[in-house]
Amino acid sequence: MAIKEKLQVAIDGPAGSGKSTVAKIIAKNFAFIYIDTGAMYRAVTLYAKINQIDYENEEQLSEQVATISLTFVPADPVQRVILDGQDVTEAIRSEEITNNVSLVSSYKKIREEMTERQRQMTEGASVVMDGRDIGTTVLPKAQVKIFLVASVEQRAARRFKENQTKGFRVSLEELKDEIILRDYKDSHRLISPLKKASDAVTIDTSYLSIDQVVEKISEIIKTRA
Repeated sequence: MAIKEKLQVAIDGPAGSGKSTVAKIIAKNFAFIYIDTGAMYRAVTLYAKINQIDYENEEQLSEQVATISLTFVPADPVQRVILDGQDVTEAIRSEEITNNVSLVSSYKKIREEMTERQRQMTEGASVVMDGRDIGTTVLPKAQVKIFLVASVEQRAARRFKENQTKGFRVSLEELKDEIILRDYKDSHRLISPLKKASDAVTIDTSYLSIDQVVEKISEIIKTRA
């Protein structure tokens, strides 16, 4: 379904709540541009690893972030992430990157640089953007704001199933602990913490199918178009 008016759809929520999966489908169904902000921070984290920069070295990483080339290339079934000319779509999803991206994304200059790039990507287009601070910081004037939530148990189960398909061997209990820690880091960072926008609609995805979540968001988009 095509929407004539230019719309911004902001989808926020904690890790494993289904943001990226749902955002991609919404973007495809409405012919909007999909912007995965989480992938951008993951790419910066991978950049630190590749260039042997300590994840805790905020000063060095912040000095170099503006020089990083980062682009998205449309592809089926998944959008490709290109970091300094290299396809890193799979590499940014490794366990090490997942466990360190919250720290890297908490750095002020890195968030400022990525936020500016994200806003530039929305110019003159209808977009679906998912992340942690889209509705509160990146796109505060978005016409549609969604905040997805789900129980730790459900999110861990989803991540466990995803890891199995990728060959990652992490126990369900370890994943629960990692998610709890990730939630704490994301919601307690000083710069743009994970927080629901006052005008966002909360959807609990714990016991909803992907199609059901997509349907709920689609109905909201139609009412705002």
